[in-house]
Amino acid sequence: MSEEKKVQLSEAFYTQSDEEVLQKFDTTVEGLTDQEAKKRLESYGANALDEGKKKSIVVKFFEQFKDFMIIVLLFAAVISAVFSGDFVDSFIILLVVILNAIFGVIQEAKAEQAIEALKEMSSPNANIRRDGHVITVKSDELVPGDIVLLEAGDVVPADLRLLEAASLKIEEAALTGESVPVEKEATILEGTASDIGIGDRINMAYSSSNVTYGRGIGVVVGTGMNTEVGKIAGMLANEKETETPLKQNLNQLGKMLTIAILIIAAIMFVVGMMNGRTWIDMLLTSISLAVAAIPEGLPAIVTIILALGTQKMAKKNAIVRKLPAVETLGSTDIICSDKTGTLTLNQMTVEALYTDNEVKPATEAVAMNNMALKIMNYTNDTKIAQDGSLIGDPTETALVQYGLDHDFNVTEKVAAEPRVAEIPFDSDRKLMTTVHQLADGKFLVAVKGAPDELLKRCKQVLLNGQTPAMDDKQRQEILTTNTKLAKQALRVLGMAYKIVDAVPAEMDSDLVEKDLVFAGLVGMIDPERKEAAEAVKVAKEAGIRPIMITGDHRDTAEAIAARLGIIKEGDDAAVITGAELNELSDEAFAKVVEHYSVYARVSPEHKVRIVKAWQQEGKVVAMTGDGVNDAPALKAADIGIGMGITGTEVSKGASDMVLADDNFSTIIVAVEEGRKVFSNIQKTIQYLLSANLGEVLTLFIATMLAWDTLLPVHLLWINLVTDTFPAIALGVEPAERDVMSHAPRGKKSNFFSGGVLSSVIYQGITQGALTLIVYKMAIEFPAHTAANMPNLSATALYDLQHGDALTMAFATLGLIQLFHAFNVKSIYQSIFKVGLFRNKSFNWAILVSFLLLAATILIPGFNDLFSVTSLDAYQWAIVAGTSFAIIPIVEIVKFVQRRMGKS
Repeated sequence: MSEEKKVQLSEAFYTQSDEEVLQKFDTTVEGLTDQEAKKRLESYGANALDEGKKKSIVVKFFEQFKDFMIIVLLFAAVISAVFSGDFVDSFIILLVVILNAIFGVIQEAKAEQAIEALKEMSSPNANIRRDGHVITVKSDELVPGDIVLLEAGDVVPADLRLLEAASLKIEEAALTGESVPVEKEATILEGTASDIGIGDRINMAYSSSNVTYGRGIGVVVGTGMNTEVGKIAGMLANEKETETPLKQNLNQLGKMLTIAILIIAAIMFVVGMMNGRTWIDMLLTSISLAVAAIPEGLPAIVTIILALGTQKMAKKNAIVRKLPAVETLGSTDIICSDKTGTLTLNQMTVEALYTDNEVKPATEAVAMNNMALKIMNYTNDTKIAQDGSLIGDPTETALVQYGLDHDFNVTEKVAAEPRVAEIPFDSDRKLMTTVHQLADGKFLVAVKGAPDELLKRCKQVLLNGQTPAMDDKQRQEILTTNTKLAKQALRVLGMAYKIVDAVPAEMDSDLVEKDLVFAGLVGMIDPERKEAAEAVKVAKEAGIRPIMITGDHRDTAEAIAARLGIIKEGDDAAVITGAELNELSDEAFAKVVEHYSVYARVSPEHKVRIVKAWQQEGKVVAMTGDGVNDAPALKAADIGIGMGITGTEVSKGASDMVLADDNFSTIIVAVEEGRKVFSNIQKTIQYLLSANLGEVLTLFIATMLAWDTLLPVHLLWINLVTDTFPAIALGVEPAERDVMSHAPRGKKSNFFSGGVLSSVIYQGITQGALTLIVYKMAIEFPAHTAANMPNLSATALYDLQHGDALTMAFATLGLIQLFHAFNVKSIYQSIFKVGLFRNKSFNWAILVSFLLLAATILIPGFNDLFSVTSLDAYQWAIVAGTSFAIIPIVEIVKFVQRRMGKS
């Protein structure tokens, strides 16, 4: 095939005849020649997925420094080191930034595994016809026009247009989301490409799907990146990852702090110069202010809080791959969930049995001699492995499992009444028949299949051991029951039989499958998980909207969604199909997206559209999934949640979080943990910023008043000791009782929402004011010191008083922060209601911080290093009493706020 004749592999070959497809690829059913195949391999390329561009470790490392907050911290570190000579503070800032960068590189490297996982899914070998002979080649050597032979157990090596299909069934759940293997036919499909979704293309076999039954022959019409899996890989590689709310909030916080710091520092610099102080003195003072204002430990503390959250979630089967996902979960508005394997078990299960004009639930006992029970097990090709597992078509294994659950030992029964002949299932007549020799020398003809086809061949019905003739009333009763079961999203099969004296000489359907006795119906379904309905209920109570997205048919999707509580029973308006979605533009869809809670017969492109439509509405969207088709949407969503057991490596690689137990209810547990984590981050920020605001106000006002209150080393020690340990401990505070009773905060909220900003302001002002009051008291009322040291000169007495005042201000500012840490356990609730000592880690953090703070004053020699003096009991009493005052002050404000209706 010349380059000019190179076929567009995106054509809708499923709407074309066999002859048209073969002619377009200039091939025959005997296959290509080796020479032609080599030419096409050069033209089309290998049947493999592109790896995509990879970034070096160095590039990944430096990309971590693009964050605005990180840039601010680096600038502060450099300025601090150059102008103040405070290399300790600079070293700490740089250490935090580098550790964060290293951690980010590790997390990013894991995300690149998605494309690699897609590549590994390709079949290693394929049976094809070349030069008229059947040979085996590596799948990456396949080219368009090759003729591929398929058998049960094969992985489809490329996209094929089927030329022959003998009882062929292909499991496409990873691609389409449909749990039941698709029955394939070599036929021409009517309609346009937009009308026929992937799940409905019964004359196509797609790369990486699995052949579960029968055999087939197909011509290769798509290889490599031109296959459906390749298109998904391309979408996955091109899809930009969504910036998480956590990252957005940290960036906003960094910008706000920087602006505030620059304004305050500029004012202080100008006023200081006007008061006669030198520019270098004021520059160093401004740098000290910046060090006090920027919570340089915040990124590290947030990382630690998130890491601790991931450990807790891991113990509850939620494995977090990217730290921000913990916090993002807490803001989730929408959970778009794949049905198969996520909300359901991904295994067919018998739900009901209809015999003797009665529908019995699968849990109800059934007699061993029940003919319907016997037929469903006899007309069955399921194999039972040594370990007891069932191997075969999911529908047939469900029937055998039903028998085993009711003590019907199919192995023993078939051994006693062996199969001696059969007519295999085919999609035209939709029936399967087996013939078994009975103990009395006669033979049982057992038939199972589509109820409507089966009833056409029945003349009698089995009722309570009798076999009366089937009249119109009885036939209508069976058809009505069949319709009723089907509307419940059950896949219904019928069973019939007859007893003959000899094995039919010719196993022909028209001769054998007639004059049958109807025995019953069996209804099967891929059942919902037991925990899923309760999880959906909890999600709704928490203000989260569950959305079901599936490749299954509309009726099945609607029924399962109603059973789970996602929609109300009969709410057909809440369901939309992929074909209907194709009729809507992105703009039109965005206007009606809120109307739909169930999406049926969808493709990968639909899933991404759904996620993005909700995101355009300002919603934080979580997407769960386990198949290859879910990967692009998982990556596009604010948080992608993969399945650990049934999930493909592709979906797990594209996810932010993986459920180790594939349990939908685990998501709700993770959401609660996410909300707790965000709340604790808010508490940490409230604590740090109110403390730092107190430091800034103390230094700023003192500078304006020409007071010499705090040195840079004091601010550094307070930031490292009294800030860090309590802040980290606040990150593991237990969740408040109402954490799952309010609506998600959404994208518009930030770390300062919910009363945090106002709390930071008034609490920071209070801390600064109390510190300045203590300093002023120590300077203005020196009677206590003078009375104890009457022989000191005026200069020595002033130096001593100034040293004591500086020390008391330092001690007060540090101790007041430790007392204040108890206040921020809740924004509005009293600390006595929240619990003073529930968090053991917090209690130890406060104790350790207090000892480290006191050590700088009490230990001889150590206090010289910090330029502080020893305080007597009277001075300590002033410090302790004033510091403790922050608790009753905040409690009074909280009480007023609660009376005003805030909570």
